[in-house]
Amino acid sequence: MVDAERLSIHQVTLLQQCTTPQFVAALVRNSVPCTSLWREKTLEHGVEATGRLIADNGIALSGYCFGGLITSPDRGEAARARDDVRRALDEAAAIGAPCLVFVAGGVDERDRNIAAARERALEGIAKLIPHARSVGVKLALEPLHPMICATRSVLTTIKLANEWCDRLDAEDIVGIAVDTYAVWWDPEIDAGIARAGRRICSFHVSDWLADTRDLRLDRGMPGDGVIDLLGLRRKVEAAGYDGYIEFEIFSQHNWWQREPDEVIGVIRDRYGKVV
Repeated sequence: MVDAERLSIHQVTLLQQCTTPQFVAALVRNSVPCTSLWREKTLEHGVEATGRLIADNGIALSGYCFGGLITSPDRGEAARARDDVRRALDEAAAIGAPCLVFVAGGVDERDRNIAAARERALEGIAKLIPHARSVGVKLALEPLHPMICATRSVLTTIKLANEWCDRLDAEDIVGIAVDTYAVWWDPEIDAGIARAGRRICSFHVSDWLADTRDLRLDRGMPGDGVIDLLGLRRKVEAAGYDGYIEFEIFSQHNWWQREPDEVIGVIRDRYGKVV
């Protein structure tokens, strides 16, 4: 299962330890071939400067994270949110990322209507497709765990992501990001992955800690939790995915407190063993 050239480490895994230049230096120092960049860090360092840094160091990109949050019932707010996604698509194109991870947005307290929020998200994505196509960056629809449905994403299952892809009918420019932390619990995950097939354009791995302490920022290092990550990897590969295996670990209490080389060393050790 070990294929060193398919290892990607998401920038968020070292979010608090490193500036973008420090992060890239750590990847190079540890022979990590690929990353997915965190938008906030890219804007902080500068889009053009980040693109040059990545290219000059021969680092591949598995994605750009993230754009979205377009479910507002207020038309003006929703339009501004879509404009921001268009800017994110432009940034992704400028740095050479193949896809923009898309996070739909949550349920607005002003209407408390999850079905309406899902329809607004779908309608908004349809309006973004022409721009995504024009810059050549795929929208990677990412289902997230229901525990953050209220604040982050009304797209919560791979089954629903497939249904959205069916309705959007834009296979060339809309795909699905499978985040193991977000979807491992789903009793229909096997059927969802099989149906998604080549729609899967991004695969993120981290582990669910049995005693997790935070809704978003306490992900586990693969092997430290309860997810059958190797099994999920086999399933996405059986469905046709042959891209990067992206370690994406939001870890405020643990891994963000450690030295970058230590974190990367553990990732390299776990890669191919537990995922």
